[in-house]
Amino acid sequence: MRLVLAAGSTETARIEGLSAAGADPEAMAYTPSADAEVLAYGDVVRTPSVPVSPTGTPTPAIVTRAGQEVVGFDVTVVDAGLAEPTGAPTVSVGARPGEDVREADPVPTAPGAFLAARDVGRSLPDDHLVLAETVPGGTTTALGVLRALGEDAAVSSSLPTNPIERKREVVADGLAASGLDAGDCENDPREAVRRMGDPVLATLAGVATGALAAGKRVTLAGGTQQLAVAALARHDGATGPLDVATTTYVADDDAVAFRETARRLDCEPTVTDPQFDRAHVGFGGYVGGEAKEGVGMGGALALANATGELAAVRERAGELYDRLVDAGVDGSTDAGSNAGDAP
Repeated sequence: MRLVLAAGSTETARIEGLSAAGADPEAMAYTPSADAEVLAYGDVVRTPSVPVSPTGTPTPAIVTRAGQEVVGFDVTVVDAGLAEPTGAPTVSVGARPGEDVREADPVPTAPGAFLAARDVGRSLPDDHLVLAETVPGGTTTALGVLRALGEDAAVSSSLPTNPIERKREVVADGLAASGLDAGDCENDPREAVRRMGDPVLATLAGVATGALAAGKRVTLAGGTQQLAVAALARHDGATGPLDVATTTYVADDDAVAFRETARRLDCEPTVTDPQFDRAHVGFGGYVGGEAKEGVGMGGALALANATGELAAVRERAGELYDRLVDAGVDGSTDAGSNAGDAP
């Protein structure tokens, strides 16, 4: 099994009121790069510090890294439009950072990244790929893609109170700027993600369709962003089995209807309760409604639960928190958080 992390950026994250993915927009730009390093090395090596939210809730990358250390799985990071360099080894698909979704052509590299990523998904030697993402602002662009495809689905938020009306306003502005109505990109996923998405969605959809075409098992690890990936794959004609693994923090939100939407997209949902109420105090924000998902956390927790290692992963995540966040890295813990808009 291999976890494939697509790490990238979108200027959509800078829109006020959408994302809590960092202390400020400058810090937020480093979040995907730092998440990739935490997952690859268990530490940051080039980015300023480990991502945390403004309230101190740590990036889900810490939990996924704990799962990797306890359970064991390979990791590949794909540069899906990083705004800042990362010290993690990456595979390139030619993606560039996405612009504000309210522009007419915010992701011009999406079609090419989709095709290049499809080759990656087809060529990786593993029989089972678990696809993960890190992109601040990503639930808003996911909503944009779903609307462009004509899919009636809601998206989650890392914030305790989901700014869904603000997201809908942004998506409506984006559709107007692109000259689109909802559903105009039905069965044209590359155009949908070019006009209303981000480079991470394009990359993950490409990897998924390539892997399915090669007969591999594909698990979409994450929240409502991964439902947009599923929609893109289905609108591209992919018919192979998909499953999507998330946390109870996303799936139990009635406003999102996660399980129902997953099944409508012919995806089998797997939902894991992280039981962070039993975990290190640093993860209390998750219990209070922050973060919820990201960086493949739902997939790592599902694997840990299936192997009887969930408690061990929680314990290891607490140890990583103490070393990376509580103690600080280079005296700072304000680099932002993928938790901001990741589900």
